[in-house]
Amino acid sequence: MTATQRSLRGSSHVRLRIGLVLIAMLLSLFGARLFQLQGVDSKAYAARADAAGLVTVTLPATRGRILDRDGVPLAESVSGMMVVADPTRTAGDAEAIAKILADRLQLDYFEVLEKLTKDDTRFVYIDRRVPSTVATAVVEELESREYVGVDTRPDPLRTYPAGDVAANLIGFLGDDADEVSGGLERNFDKLLAGKDGTETYEVGGGNRIPLGDNSRVEAVDGRDLRLTIDRDVQWFAQRLLRTTVEQTKARSAAAVVMDSRTGELLALADYPTFDPGAPGKARKADLGSRALSDVYEPGSVEKVLTAAALLDAGKVSPTTRIKVPAELPVLDRTIHDWFDHGLMRLTMAGVLARSSNIGTALAAAEMSSEEIWSYLDKFGLGRRTDVGIPGETRGLLPPPESWSVLSRAQIAFGQGLSVNALQMTAAINAIANDGEVVAPSLVRGRATTTTGEVVGTATTTSRRAVSPQAAKQTAQMMELVTTPEVGTAPGAGIEGYRVAGKTGTAQQVGAKCKCYDGSMAVSFGGFAPADDPRFTAYVVIQRPRAGASGGGTAGPVFRKILTHVLQKYAVAPTDTPPADIPIKWGPRAGR
Repeated sequence: MTATQRSLRGSSHVRLRIGLVLIAMLLSLFGARLFQLQGVDSKAYAARADAAGLVTVTLPATRGRILDRDGVPLAESVSGMMVVADPTRTAGDAEAIAKILADRLQLDYFEVLEKLTKDDTRFVYIDRRVPSTVATAVVEELESREYVGVDTRPDPLRTYPAGDVAANLIGFLGDDADEVSGGLERNFDKLLAGKDGTETYEVGGGNRIPLGDNSRVEAVDGRDLRLTIDRDVQWFAQRLLRTTVEQTKARSAAAVVMDSRTGELLALADYPTFDPGAPGKARKADLGSRALSDVYEPGSVEKVLTAAALLDAGKVSPTTRIKVPAELPVLDRTIHDWFDHGLMRLTMAGVLARSSNIGTALAAAEMSSEEIWSYLDKFGLGRRTDVGIPGETRGLLPPPESWSVLSRAQIAFGQGLSVNALQMTAAINAIANDGEVVAPSLVRGRATTTTGEVVGTATTTSRRAVSPQAAKQTAQMMELVTTPEVGTAPGAGIEGYRVAGKTGTAQQVGAKCKCYDGSMAVSFGGFAPADDPRFTAYVVIQRPRAGASGGGTAGPVFRKILTHVLQKYAVAPTDTPPADIPIKWGPRAGR
């Protein structure tokens, strides 16, 4: 090896060593700086980043719609704005800005002022879900006066295009954008709400820095909830209830319309109701669905279930002869009928047509308390229907071991137990549905509530309460109730149709005295066509003025609602004659 070669080789080694040393020094410098940033001065640098203007904002998800059975919106989200502010820019004019915001947006002045003067943030919400025109106008007004620091961002606004239609079911959103306060809005919030996104970006001098730090997580919009409700039928029922409550000076009223075969609810109406867009103006008692929450004694509508049970058990037939005295002593009480009479010779069909308490009690004596309870349990009394509305009551069906001879007689004709309107509708509908109780449905398809309960038409169940033969015979006897000169509610009949129905008039228990206080609940339930049922309807009016009755007051409301539904869905009369069942026996029996 020559001297020149040894020299070149040596110089390359030197350069390599120098290069390695320089790299090591550079890495050491980077490591020290990284340690300083992440460890020693991390909080200081984070504070400096905040001061420089890192802002995180919510990207609101669009809430899913609530639709009627035909896809017509009952609740939907439309374009809206949130009004936001940067306190570092508003602090100098906070009082003047707060006054304008409070006046235009109807907010509390002092709460707005507190937000505008916060010294630990560069972003605060002033108001959420503001109509776009209102939000834009207030920001433009501030800018015209050269006030800075207030801006708008998209924030979908919840609206209820049908007004109060089905409001007691739909519920409402609270004043706080994150607060869901009632009805379907609350019980299906996870489905409807979706998931908000977020965006973090850097601002400087009050403006967003185009090339600054920026991260974004997109919002996931909520899903729609489609109901079985028919908006037109719901509207019609609510307007009839309003008229009836006003005319009778009643406390409230409810009406239910059900597809007899599927259990789908076309209407679940209440009055009084409220505007879901302004729930704060309503009484608290009017915000929920009384058809589900109010419990009351069903009265004589209960006799339908008793008669069906007796027929199913083979204890009576429609023509079974019953002697009905003027009064019936039971233990230390005396049972009376709603009308004065001497000894009557009625068939079982006549007992139901004339709505005789005494005749029903005598017939029910053929069954034990346990047997009657078992039938009422199968009809669904004492059970929640679980249609997906919070606040539903289960009513009260006392255990049979607690029944006396008197309570057995009273329960047979509708006293001593309690129901809600939807429960009673489902029970009556079992007679229309060949003796099977079909679970009511309010939601189309399948949906999961916030508590994890799966509901909807795809989950509908049914159970047998009585045989098809017992149901058919009961329906034939119920036709007599709406037959002129025979039954107690000819005003509930519909011209051209065979209508099966039953009246109910029951004493109410007062909240203060916990006793019968003289007030009443009057009701009527039934279905049509009686020999090929298509729709079942039930109406209950709570605490109407004196003189109201199930047949004379609730019956006509039932007739109007059911007529409307039959016509809308083009249900033709069956053109068959009603069953010819005698209601009396013995001398001068007649019909």
